[in-house]
Amino acid sequence: MKLKQLEGLLGNLQQFSNPKVELEQYPTGPHIASRMLYTAENSFGDVGDRVVADFGCGCGTLGIAAALLGAEHVVGVDVDSQSLEIASANAEELEVLVLIVYNDHIVGQIVDTVIMNPPFGTRKKGVDMEFLRVALAVASQAVYSLHKTSTREHVKRAALRDFNASSAEVLCELRYDVPHLYKFHKKKEVDIAVDLWRFVPRGA
Repeated sequence: MKLKQLEGLLGNLQQFSNPKVELEQYPTGPHIASRMLYTAENSFGDVGDRVVADFGCGCGTLGIAAALLGAEHVVGVDVDSQSLEIASANAEELEVLVLIVYNDHIVGQIVDTVIMNPPFGTRKKGVDMEFLRVALAVASQAVYSLHKTSTREHVKRAALRDFNASSAEVLCELRYDVPHLYKFHKKKEVDIAVDLWRFVPRGA
């Protein structure tokens, strides 16, 4: 599947109708999602015929992208049941199979690749690093994750020193469009610089 085709399909997905600020719910746009998964597959072979988990899957954009690129199994994990319903409907609409799991039932299971756009930790400090810790404990091959560029050194240090990653590499810097979703947002939309990371767990 070509990149533009993947981006076009993801652009039609239903997104949060009533986002929850305490969960830092923001949609992962088709531009970022398509490039994230396309890179994971075409540069590293970490998606096709692999078992892929989408942590904090929200409306399922990343997991559905993995399924469209030929993942063997995709598991979407989230704590918000409303988001999981949307993710399930999105997967059905595109006729791809994504197993939807509530909360942390994936913990203790081993998957090949984890993909995620975790909360940035602006509402609940450290939640982004908790996502990364669990992802590196569960993935056997690689973890792909988006983190604010401003936290680059902190993320790298935590991954290598605290979470047992054997490598932590920024693949590219992207612009993340944060739309006006919540009352405290003053602007129509804001561009945030984010890094697309690839982490390799030790022993992979």
